[in-house]
Amino acid sequence: MTERPPVAIAVAPNGARLRKADHPALPITPEELAHTATACLEAGAAMIHLHARDAQEGHSLDPSLVRACVAAVEAAVGDRLVIQVTTEAVGLYQPEAQMALVRTVRPEAASVALRELVPNPAAEPEAAKFYAWCQEAGIWLQHILYDRADVLRLKGLVARGVVPDERPSVLYVLGRYSEGQRSAPPDLLPFLQAAEPDWPWMTCAFGAQELDCLVAAALLGGDLRIGFENNRLAPDGTPARSNEAQVAGAVAVLAGLGRRPASAAELRRKFSSR
Repeated sequence: MTERPPVAIAVAPNGARLRKADHPALPITPEELAHTATACLEAGAAMIHLHARDAQEGHSLDPSLVRACVAAVEAAVGDRLVIQVTTEAVGLYQPEAQMALVRTVRPEAASVALRELVPNPAAEPEAAKFYAWCQEAGIWLQHILYDRADVLRLKGLVARGVVPDERPSVLYVLGRYSEGQRSAPPDLLPFLQAAEPDWPWMTCAFGAQELDCLVAAALLGGDLRIGFENNRLAPDGTPARSNEAQVAGAVAVLAGLGRRPASAAELRRKFSSR
């Protein structure tokens, strides 16, 4: 019997907005991120999505701080996790600083929010140079999309050659940073209906139904991103113990569906064949 394809699990352990006051297990320092990376690898993760913080626990795109986080995680797990750095603006950084981070750090992978990096048509020429440079440098870019309009805009950028990859890697974000956010599995449908069917995709979801949304994504052919960045609640509504507990919970549910977690090597092969 043919094995069902494995499901890649990325962990997003801290995000840009949360602090230790939001959860005592939230990793902030490079050392804490390395510890979390090790635990999440053992639980079944294939990728870690990194946010660096400054001395005040604030979100930072300072290349030296990002490099310190990447180096700590690499020292702890080697190449057994794909390390993806964020370029999230959080209202603090312009596209120039976001692109400069990637060019300076040269990570294996980076996430780029389409509406931040290419906010208007005037930004397209510089974005096109950046996308082409990343492709030449072998940096895996994951385009963060927040709604159907973002999907359609990315399709247009691909058609015009601004994004040189005909099968761009995408992350569909279900929900927003807002009080009482509730995402649900049907929220995936507008993304999938608008996107090209052969785009490699991953999903993250805000709120207590995070795991429901991620399981739906796995059944529909996507990969998963889980962790404190989007949700700090267990499926029963109680506070989650840790990022690795969330990863382990997803692995257990997938096992019940006959699916296993992909390794970092399998994730790399999948996206290198785009």
